[in-house]
Amino acid sequence: MSTDTGHPENLMEKLVSLAKRRGFIFQSSEVYGGVGAVYDYGPLGVELKNNVREAWWTEMVHRREDVEGLDAGILMHPEVWVASGHVEGFTDPLIECRNCHRRFRADHVEGDQCPTCGVSGQFTEPRNFNLMFKTFMGPVEDSTAAVYLRPETAQGIYVNFRNVLDSSRQKVPFGIAQVGKAFRNEITPGNFTFRTREFEQMEMQFFVEPGTDEEWYHTWKERRLEWVKSLGIRADRLRLEPHGPDELAHYAKDAVDIEYLFPMGWREFEGIHNRTDFDLSRHQEHSGKKLEYVESHSGKRFIPYVIETSAGLDRTVLVVLADAYDEEEVEGESRTVLRLHPRLAPTKVAVFPLVKKEGMPEMAARIAADLRGRYTTFHDVSGSIGRRYRRQDEAGTPFCVTVDGQSIADGTVTVRDRDTLEQVRVAADGISDHLRERIEGEAGS
Repeated sequence: MSTDTGHPENLMEKLVSLAKRRGFIFQSSEVYGGVGAVYDYGPLGVELKNNVREAWWTEMVHRREDVEGLDAGILMHPEVWVASGHVEGFTDPLIECRNCHRRFRADHVEGDQCPTCGVSGQFTEPRNFNLMFKTFMGPVEDSTAAVYLRPETAQGIYVNFRNVLDSSRQKVPFGIAQVGKAFRNEITPGNFTFRTREFEQMEMQFFVEPGTDEEWYHTWKERRLEWVKSLGIRADRLRLEPHGPDELAHYAKDAVDIEYLFPMGWREFEGIHNRTDFDLSRHQEHSGKKLEYVESHSGKRFIPYVIETSAGLDRTVLVVLADAYDEEEVEGESRTVLRLHPRLAPTKVAVFPLVKKEGMPEMAARIAADLRGRYTTFHDVSGSIGRRYRRQDEAGTPFCVTVDGQSIADGTVTVRDRDTLEQVRVAADGISDHLRERIEGEAGS
């Protein structure tokens, strides 16, 4: 049964179960009872996450002449966060129930009844809570040694603007892209990996001349939505949600979220923002270093405006999983399947011998070894063929190759399609070409 979002009922619970069972995502430090809102990616999960990251990097850096890559440090000079406004303003309103002592974001609680214990009228007055994790650098733990784990990756790009500009010989407009860890001490995390305390961001800051910023903002807004669709995400579960005047961040001239229709409703997983010249101006002011751009042909000077595209890698992975999850009945039996885009699938092909005799295991092992150099390949010899197919369906593997009695006789194998369940016979020495055509054909669609 599906919900009104079009998802199977209790999808998030089913995703959590499947993610652990098949090795996508585990609770961090589970043997010690777990760490709240921190997750570990298992064998299949790390492959899926890497594939999403690689697809983003290919799109944003490798296919463009006007975007450069960067990998900035997690620890930065503390003045960076003063200049950016995070020390003063990166806060959420915190309230505490005096009865059960649970803490909540004030804007996430309706009325005066505690969501945990049910007692009314026991909330403290809201107080501001800074979301940055604080630590110390060096042997002495005092205020002079305080540093922060970065709450976003964007500031590393801004403080390296001049370094990248000078070393790459780029000209405005151009962008700097980065994928990396960020940390936020969230008060009320939840919904599996949607809101966590440790996460990865995929950000690109595009530097433009003032006056051209609105055109570039609309250009990047459309480009980012099209890229998400290219991952196979259904268009009717995606929307662009503009920020109203009272929702804009203090630095933003304009902003829009790309939202996905999760089981819990529409939620944002990527944002496109016109940040004006706020960031470079603030860092120029606080550092005392010139961050202007000078046009070589005219001598014109200006501080560039920034069009930001900021996506959560973990949230994008969750979108991919939620959209791919499906349940159906096949020949009287229920089937759970992840209809992942072949480009993103952790395992591209699984190879099975039909039975453990007549040379089938040996032939299957040779085929798996040959394919492993080109595609992530899984070789399975245990259990009935139907059970092995079902395991790969849950893992999102798009193609399964089976070696049977006919394979020994004529050198052909069956290739099964995860989504259509169609099986075609292919010459064993032509499997790689067959898969390349199927996978690359899907990638281009």
